[in-house]
Amino acid sequence: MKRKKRVKQEQGSSHRVLSFGRWAVMGGVAVLLLVAGVWSSWGAAQHVMLAKGREHGTFTVTGCADGICAGRYESEGPAAPRGGMSIEQSVAVKKGERFRVVVKPGTNELVRTGTAGLLYAWVPLGGALLLASAVIGGGLRLTRVAWGAALAGGALLLAVFFAL
Repeated sequence: MKRKKRVKQEQGSSHRVLSFGRWAVMGGVAVLLLVAGVWSSWGAAQHVMLAKGREHGTFTVTGCADGICAGRYESEGPAAPRGGMSIEQSVAVKKGERFRVVVKPGTNELVRTGTAGLLYAWVPLGGALLLASAVIGGGLRLTRVAWGAALAGGALLLAVFFAL
């Protein structure tokens, strides 16, 4: 009788160890996805969110190729208009379109400002939230948290779609 009881106790402790291991691995994967999303987004978002003291202006698209759009940049300050500036091509960028931008310091690259630019900069985080929600729901079995992450990621991507 005692022997069966000991086997049940050992199975219970090994189950707890495996359960903790699954939790640790899946939690690490979810955190890694979210950190990667923030890291990817921050490259462009920092220029939009912390735009004070940076060069602002208006960009007119003259043509797009290979995911990059070139055009004419007109500074809001005393600087003369200049060509050779580029911006990452998004779905909403068309030839002849004008929008407000900020210059990345030390480069000829531009980042779109305003609500549309801010939302567009955080698109990688929206995708990371959607991916992490699958890990949170399936691996960690936290369905409410998973639904919250999925709704937040989906709302962000939907907002970008309508803003652009």
